Amino acid sequence: MNLTQRYDADETYRWNYENPPRDLPEVDAPPVPGSWTFCGLPVDSPLGIPAGPLLNGDWVLYYAALGFDVLTYKTVRSTSRECYDLPNLVPVDAGSLNGAEDCVSASPEMTGSWAVSFGMPSAAPDHWRKDVERTRNELPKGKVLSVSVVGTVQPGWSLDDLADDYARCARWAVDAGADCIEANFSCPNVSTCDGQLYQQPHDAALVAARVRSEIVDTPFVIKIGHTSNSHDAVMLLEAVAGSVDGLAMTNSVATRVQSAEGKFLFDGERRGICGDATRQASLEQLRLFAGLAAERGLTTSMIGVGGAGTADHVGDYLAAGAESVHIATAAMIDPGVGLAIRRELCERKTGPTLRQASASQ
Repeated sequence: MNLTQRYDADETYRWNYENPPRDLPEVDAPPVPGSWTFCGLPVDSPLGIPAGPLLNGDWVLYYAALGFDVLTYKTVRSTSRECYDLPNLVPVDAGSLNGAEDCVSASPEMTGSWAVSFGMPSAAPDHWRKDVERTRNELPKGKVLSVSVVGTVQPGWSLDDLADDYARCARWAVDAGADCIEANFSCPNVSTCDGQLYQQPHDAALVAARVRSEIVDTPFVIKIGHTSNSHDAVMLLEAVAGSVDGLAMTNSVATRVQSAEGKFLFDGERRGICGDATRQASLEQLRLFAGLAAERGLTTSMIGVGGAGTADHVGDYLAAGAESVHIATAAMIDPGVGLAIRRELCERKTGPTLRQASASQ
């Protein structure tokens, strides 16, 4: 099957937003053996898409038809915001990143990883709220629609104001039909506090509690960035555990990007690297948080994000403690990757859940 509709990195974000897949592919997505949940919600498989590729409802429905069952609507705000200028996706030549790198080199072609520079754009609330409602109504049974939200810092705002804005967006998304809320506490491409909340446990706790009070019992996930420090992980986990149902990690590994001519792209600012180069760091972080949660008797769900693109990668994340595995870069390059993974998982195992099988290997 030749699936040619995908995000066009040579075009602007707005062009891709306005030119989504219109005709859904008619394909057979084989069932994945096992019983699966996402933050307590029944779902047909552990395969998901994080917020990056799902610009609007048409993109959500497209990937839902291609074997993904947890669909995360790209981050929305209480006000509209344009995307950063091109380039938004720059292939990079990087090995396995650990977060200590000063820079990586831009690559003339995509080899598995790229620097991402969007800046959390958002359609106006009236538009995205209607689109979320339509999308939820059109998603088939067995799919979960998660909506990613972020607060938008305004001049003179306090942390309380920012928390209220997060909660406002979350409430709007729930009212529009979201099955789950994901609060984005990490964006390496913005310098304001809305992109760094996961590094401030006290602030993260306040915002998470405010969102929880607004959405009541709707499943609630926060997206966090890269950390390998046990102390920082403990502080964050204990700060938010009383409010959230899950943690999605890792939202890229940030560093600077250097051209072949030695010039730094993006005005020398760090950008999040996504794709294959982040998988090992993301797996190690997930193991760290899953272990800490288990030691404390917490039932916090762990969502693996970072560099997955094969059935083996999915199995690695499940064995590390993930409840769900979300695929972005590989799915943007090859929209059929979810179907390929499902077929291989079906061939490998019937009976016990794949999570149990992976853990016993």
